[in-house]
Amino acid sequence: MNREGMKSMYFVGIGGIGMSALARYYHSQGIAVAGYDLTPSPLTKQLEDEGMAIHYEDEPKLLPALIDTVVYTPAVPQDLKELVELRRRGIPIKKRAEALGAISKEHYTIAISGTHGKTTTTAMVAHILKENGVDMTAFIGGIANNFGSNLVLGHTSESVLVVEADEYDRSFLQLAPNISIVNSIDADHLDIYGDRKHLVESFNQFADLTKDTVIVREGLEIRSDDIRFGFGESNDFRAVDIRQQNGETDFVIEHQETGTPVHLKMAGIHNVLNATAAFAATLELGLDADGIAKALATFSGVKRRFDIRVKNEKYCYIDDYAHHPEEIKSCLSAIKASFPTKRVTLVFQPHLFTRTRDFMEDFANVLAMADDLILLDIYPAREQPIEGVTSQALLDKINLKNKRLCPKEALLDTIAASKPELLVTMGAGNIDRFVEPLQNMISQW
Repeated sequence: MNREGMKSMYFVGIGGIGMSALARYYHSQGIAVAGYDLTPSPLTKQLEDEGMAIHYEDEPKLLPALIDTVVYTPAVPQDLKELVELRRRGIPIKKRAEALGAISKEHYTIAISGTHGKTTTTAMVAHILKENGVDMTAFIGGIANNFGSNLVLGHTSESVLVVEADEYDRSFLQLAPNISIVNSIDADHLDIYGDRKHLVESFNQFADLTKDTVIVREGLEIRSDDIRFGFGESNDFRAVDIRQQNGETDFVIEHQETGTPVHLKMAGIHNVLNATAAFAATLELGLDADGIAKALATFSGVKRRFDIRVKNEKYCYIDDYAHHPEEIKSCLSAIKASFPTKRVTLVFQPHLFTRTRDFMEDFANVLAMADDLILLDIYPAREQPIEGVTSQALLDKINLKNKRLCPKEALLDTIAASKPELLVTMGAGNIDRFVEPLQNMISQW
C-alpha cells in the first residue's frame, strides 16, 4: 500500500486480532487511524488508549470527514451501512490481506501458514529473532506473552517482517514471502473452499509465491518444498527424544548431521513441531543453532494457546483457542501427557454453525477425550443459524457419561460448584471473556 500522501485510514472491524495489529502499525507510521467495531474489548480499549478514535454503532454519520483509505475484514457483513456509505463516497477500500500484503512487499518476509499452529510458530520466530538481535517487525494472530502484544515494531525500514499467513478467504495469497512455513493442512473454512482439494491447492499457490525457501511439515501435499521437518528419518529437521512433564517439554532437533537440545516451557507434540519449524526458518536466515535453542527456552507462549492460567498443588486451569477437531485433539493429548493423573473437565464453545455441521462427527469423537464436558451454545460470528445444527445435536452424539449443556450466564456458578482439579476452556468465540473471572476464582480455592 503506497503511503505517500496518505494521512488518514479507517478500519471496519478494527477490534479483530489481525485488524488491530494493522491499525497500530499504521498509527505508528504517523497516520491518523479511526475505526468501527461491533463491541468494545480489551483490544479496542488499548487502541483507544493509544489515540485511535473508535465507535461501536454502525452509523455512517459517525464516519470521519476525511478518510484517505479504508481497510476492512471479510468477517464484517458486506451490507454494513458504513461500508455501503464508504463505497458510495468512492474512497479506496482494501481488504486486510491486501494491506498486509503491501507491507510484506516492502520487507524481507518470513510467512507462517497452516490451518493450525501458525500463531504460536509466528510468535516463536519473532521471539527467536528478537533474542538474537535481529531487527524485525511482526504481525501475530494472538497476544504473544513475551511481547504482551500482537504487533512488534522494527526500528528500521530494513527490518525482517514475520507475519502470520492466514488461509481464510485465501488471504495469504496477497503476501510476498522470502521464507514460508506450511505447518498443517486440515480441512477447514469449507464455506470458502468447498472441499479439502481446493484448500490444498491454495496452500500450494502460497508456497509457489515464496522467493527463497519453502519449509513444509512431513506428509503435506506441497509440491515445491525445500526443507521438510517432522519426526521421520528422511526429514531435514527431525525432532527426537521427546519428553513431556508437568506442562514442559524437552527434545532434540537433528539437523545437518548434528543435534541441538531444546527445552520448551509448554507441552504438546504440536508445539514440538511448531518449534522445529521455527528453528528451521531462523537457521535458514543465518542464526546460530545454540542461540535459537536458548531463545526457545525463554519462549512464554501465546495467550489462549495452551495458556496455563493457574497451576498449583491442587488445581490447574488451561485456556486454549482450539476450535477445530484436530486442534482439540492436539490440546487434549498434550494435557493428558503432561498431567496424566488429573481428571480433565472441558468447557467448549463451538465456533460457527457451518464448522459444527461439517465436522459434527469429528467434534463428537474428540470431545469424548475429556472426563467431564460442559458444552456452551454455538458462537455464530458472521453466520446465521442452520436448522438442526445446535449444541444439543452435538451433545447427543458424544459418547461420554459426564456431559451437559450450560448457558453462559450459569458457567461460573457451575464451575464453582464442582471445583474441577483440571479445567480447560476452549473455543474461538467470546468464551475468552470468562478467562480472567475463572482464573481469579480458581486462584482463590
